[in-house]
Amino acid sequence: MEYTILILVLPFLSFLILALAGMKMSHRLAGIIGTISLALVALVSYFTAFSYFSAGRNEAGLYPTVVPMDFQWLPFTSDLHIDMGIMLDPISVMMLIVISTVSLMVHIYSFGYMKGERGFQRYYAFLSLFTFSMLGLVVATNIFQMYVFWELVGVSSYLLIGFYYTKPEAILASKKAFIVTRFADFGFLVGILLYGYYAGTFSFTPEESRLAQAAMILPWALGLMFVGGAGKSAMFPLHIWLPDAMEGPTPVSALIHAATMVVAGVYLVARMFPLFIAYAPDVLHWVAYVGAFTAFYAASVACAQSDIKRVLAFSTISQIGFMMVSLGVCTSDVPEAGGLGYMASMFHLFTHAMFKALLFLGAGCIIHAVHSNEMSAMGGLHKYMPVTSITFLIACLAISGIPPFSGFFSKDEILAACFAFSPVMGWIMTAIAGMTAFYMFRLYCNIFFGHENKELHAEHVPHEAPVTMTFPLVFLALVTIVAGFIPFGHFVSADGQSFDTEMEMQVACTSVVVAVVAILLAVWMYGRSNQPVADMLGRRFSKLHRAAYKRFYMDEVWMFVTKKIIFRCVSTPIAWFDRHVIDQFMNFLAWCANAAGESIQPLQNGRVQTYTLYFLGGIIILTLITLFFL
Repeated sequence: MEYTILILVLPFLSFLILALAGMKMSHRLAGIIGTISLALVALVSYFTAFSYFSAGRNEAGLYPTVVPMDFQWLPFTSDLHIDMGIMLDPISVMMLIVISTVSLMVHIYSFGYMKGERGFQRYYAFLSLFTFSMLGLVVATNIFQMYVFWELVGVSSYLLIGFYYTKPEAILASKKAFIVTRFADFGFLVGILLYGYYAGTFSFTPEESRLAQAAMILPWALGLMFVGGAGKSAMFPLHIWLPDAMEGPTPVSALIHAATMVVAGVYLVARMFPLFIAYAPDVLHWVAYVGAFTAFYAASVACAQSDIKRVLAFSTISQIGFMMVSLGVCTSDVPEAGGLGYMASMFHLFTHAMFKALLFLGAGCIIHAVHSNEMSAMGGLHKYMPVTSITFLIACLAISGIPPFSGFFSKDEILAACFAFSPVMGWIMTAIAGMTAFYMFRLYCNIFFGHENKELHAEHVPHEAPVTMTFPLVFLALVTIVAGFIPFGHFVSADGQSFDTEMEMQVACTSVVVAVVAILLAVWMYGRSNQPVADMLGRRFSKLHRAAYKRFYMDEVWMFVTKKIIFRCVSTPIAWFDRHVIDQFMNFLAWCANAAGESIQPLQNGRVQTYTLYFLGGIIILTLITLFFL
């Protein structure tokens, strides 16, 4: 499988060509180059997946780990070194499908959405760089290679979020995303270094003897790695960057913050899952608790937002919480004994990528039609945008967990894993799933039905998006319909064995009933032009509604912590010590050296007579010392 190197080479070459020569190209040519390169990447990824899974399992009943390329990059010792290469196993192959598919749809979609935008060539260059970084992350052969591409993902996301660099909001959002994720990545790096030092390797599968020696430190190392994953996947309280990242172009939101980048943390925990389950099960359960709280918090905030992209942003945070919970409730790597959550998490990652990309791209079509992100500018759009309306409805049904759409199957397995872990956790996640259905259909009703802004629509009549924008919607909608029927457990499972899932009817029926009730409630409250119930609840619980709208003031809390505590109590004293102690000490040393030089300067006057006099004087002094003291 040496051809798999093309998966990394093609988007990198596309980035180099567009970055170096893009400004000399037309918009059309730049878009074609970027899109064709991603189409080839997608074809190679599909062929790789077909070849890998069709080769069958080995004698142990496992899909083998294939390393078509691997070379030593930085040697430290005979055992400890950093390698670079490509590793194929079930979850990396699955991620190749996800990233290449969503990225290709975004490239095609951007032809229409970004048409005429200044910096069109730069935009496609950044898309190629991001895709290259994300693909390099998922095929990494070791944890340090993953970290290298992890940081490249952060850099490329910074560039994409800040694409509209003339907008102050975009500048602030890109800096916020970069700084918050770098703060989390510091924990990731420390965890990697601890792991490498005590395990003696950066490999994902160290020797058992090494692991036995590092058993005491592994929970700390894995916990610190999870901090990095929590930052990238926007887990509470490191979630604050994701909603603001919506300042970037909408296709960027679909690519980075719905389908690929934010699931990097989930992928990290899944990649290190054997070590978590064997040496740090308590840390893994804390992953579940953090994920559950994050899911509830984000769902609560999403119920009060008026900006459609921010609703989807908090929806993403909530769904990533579901994936983390699913991994965290595992008590074994054997599916039947408590490892169901691993497969369910990966399955939900796959299905969520498709329908969430569909939601964001649909939101882009809506924004393109009404020139606003606010729901107040929408309403009644089903008459003007039938394709967008139908595809958006499919995605809403999928994320709500309504059969036969893909989200039902993956979310049902997550809930089953949660109930197996703890009935309390199961009911909590079921309630959050109901909240998901409510806020998604609140969003759908306010956009396509509800109160229509006829004055705005009279000035600018909404219209369906061009084919370049609607084709990705239709494609992703079809994938969303059929993806749930994939026997995912046959390909990806915690222990690598083929796993047939059986639907737990009690859990499935309960979740569907809860979702249907939530949907009917949302339609009743927001489906008409007049919304008296919603208005009454907004007035009665105005403080709660405002708190949810303001994200429960988490941004203000972070600003207080950073400005009043970190800057004032930590950074300011350190800066004062640097200026008044370190700098002054160095200035004192310089003054001493200068004064010493000026003092001895007369001795170096260039006169031979003077040097002879000093020489003879020294001889006389040494002679006298010798005579009187020796």
